[in-house]
Amino acid sequence: MTNTNVLDNRYSKYEHLLLDMPHPRVLRIMFNNPGKLNSIPEHAHTELVEIWRDIDADPKVSAVIITGKDGVFSAGGDFSLVQANIDSHATRLKSWKEAKDLVYNFINFSKPVISAMRGPAAGAGLVCGLLADVSIASKTAVLTDGHTRLGVAAGDHAVMLWPLLCGIAKAKYYLMTCEHLSGEEAERIGLVSFAVEDAEVEARALKVAVQLAEGAQTAIRWTKYALNNWLRQAGPAFDASLALEVLGFAGPEVQEGLNAHLEKRRPSFPEDCPI
Repeated sequence: MTNTNVLDNRYSKYEHLLLDMPHPRVLRIMFNNPGKLNSIPEHAHTELVEIWRDIDADPKVSAVIITGKDGVFSAGGDFSLVQANIDSHATRLKSWKEAKDLVYNFINFSKPVISAMRGPAAGAGLVCGLLADVSIASKTAVLTDGHTRLGVAAGDHAVMLWPLLCGIAKAKYYLMTCEHLSGEEAERIGLVSFAVEDAEVEARALKVAVQLAEGAQTAIRWTKYALNNWLRQAGPAFDASLALEVLGFAGPEVQEGLNAHLEKRRPSFPEDCPI
């Protein structure tokens, strides 16, 4: 019997994302940096930008699950990249372009995406989970944006995405304070689609993925395209918010935020504001 759950050769170039097919028509992407809570290192950014085009062109794949290895979704950007952004204007511009391309490729990806979030989901990692068409979180998952705690403006599409999902009042509170949410609370305010028991997250995500993969593909994809027009129309505002995030890496607050994080202490930011 032929094994239909075999990855196409087009995916052999992806070294920093784990890929498999738990179902003949479902591809699973796993963040794979378990020693650092599956944070997204610089070399994985290009792969996250490119992979959506490859999956869109693969006729065997009808739905995608995005999750993290070993029960942890993703703690967001790798702090070595954060330090590089502080030190190098060229690196900041490169990060800006990669973040922009990642979000737009994710939004324009035609097939349904289901996120399965366990453990921490923060920053850019959380945005990847929330950009999914159906987001499933463990009730005990820990969700946070984290940017202002680091000393930079909320970015990575969060300032556009959160208000659409949970309303402007909740978005302002959580993005400005960086307070943590449980998966259960995230479901209650509408930030995620469903919160389930930790042991049920992967199975629930696969069940939804198979349901969508076996549905009417044209109807499902056109529905997704129409719904995502809200996100496309927010493009100019997203570009502006991303630019503000990148500019923040040149300011004094981010170094204090980074030092506080590495030293596991509360940051002590300057009292004055240059704007």
